[in-house]
Amino acid sequence: MTLKLFIQAMLKFTLGVILVGALVFLPAGTLDFMGGWLFMGLLFVPMFCAGIFMMIKNPYLLESRLDAKEKEREQNIVVKLSGLMFIVGFVLAGLDYRFGWIKLPEWVNIAASVVFVAAYVLYAEVLRENTYLSRTIKVVEGQKVISTGLYGVVRHPMYFATLLLFLAMPLVLGSFVSFIVFLAYPFIIAKRIKNEEEVLSRELEGYEDYKKKVRYRMLPFIW
Repeated sequence: MTLKLFIQAMLKFTLGVILVGALVFLPAGTLDFMGGWLFMGLLFVPMFCAGIFMMIKNPYLLESRLDAKEKEREQNIVVKLSGLMFIVGFVLAGLDYRFGWIKLPEWVNIAASVVFVAAYVLYAEVLRENTYLSRTIKVVEGQKVISTGLYGVVRHPMYFATLLLFLAMPLVLGSFVSFIVFLAYPFIIAKRIKNEEEVLSRELEGYEDYKKKVRYRMLPFIW
């Protein structure tokens, strides 16, 4: 662990808390938005704990997760589309709470929270299995194909975890209107996976054989 990595991680975490909080609570017009606080807690408390764990046990993985500079043109488009989805979705969730457009039953918030936590656990397991995971699409020296555990079921278990996370987010916030916006995510991530597999097939030895062994990209028996 280095001081520079610690400062970088804490700065990005703090900025993330401030940005998401602003996008959710400012449109809501109040801090008395319990769904917003529930979402903030479910999102950032595990994220903080995971960051501390990686900082101690695997600084390289943390550093790679903090690197968000995409070199692939296709991935830059995906990042921008994802960012737009988050901004619109969070703002609409806040506005939905302020104006009471559609009231969801309480059990929906509870069920979504359970799915969100389960998806976070799944995400953590993916990080444990694959120390090469990066936020950007790249192949590093010495990288090998991971084909065991969750990677023996689908080729992109991390994206399956994020699919559950992101579709649960607006329901934790109690907003069906926001959920409609987040339905764009499966199409966005499909575009990312298509480009990522082109890069991996081209640059990572053994990936073509892995694709033949594990047929499904993200959803078992579906796609």
